[in-house]
Amino acid sequence: MTSIYVDADACPVKDAIITVALRHNCKTFMVCNGGIRPHPHDLIELVIVPASADAADMWIAQNCGANDIVITNDIPLAEACVKSDSIVLKPNGTVLDKQSIGGIVATRDLMSDIRASDPFHISKSKPFSASDKGRFSQRLDELLHKKR
Repeated sequence: MTSIYVDADACPVKDAIITVALRHNCKTFMVCNGGIRPHPHDLIELVIVPASADAADMWIAQNCGANDIVITNDIPLAEACVKSDSIVLKPNGTVLDKQSIGGIVATRDLMSDIRASDPFHISKSKPFSASDKGRFSQRLDELLHKKR
């Protein structure tokens, strides 16, 4: 049985996750260190972890497994979850798997080195858009449909 694990503190697609998860009758864990209201449906479980750094990431990495879907933008968490045979989906709809995670980790590390060596380096990331949300919902729906 597939479960969804959400790194929920800064997740911009929580409502979309709930909509798709309920449509597929899929247990979903919203993991955060507070500030999120519980959902009334039994399939949506709020997991509140201590406020320490990476506590939500550690909880997700320890509890997810093969057949599960993890929603996160956090690359180290994504890498840990891919190693446990989970599928990782970023909020923009990008799927991270064993084939893609190595390059993504290398890019993240390279950009971190660039920022550390050049204090004036300005990183420009594009804002989250409605098309990102639509692509995410469609991809999550496809992944859950394949898992059936």
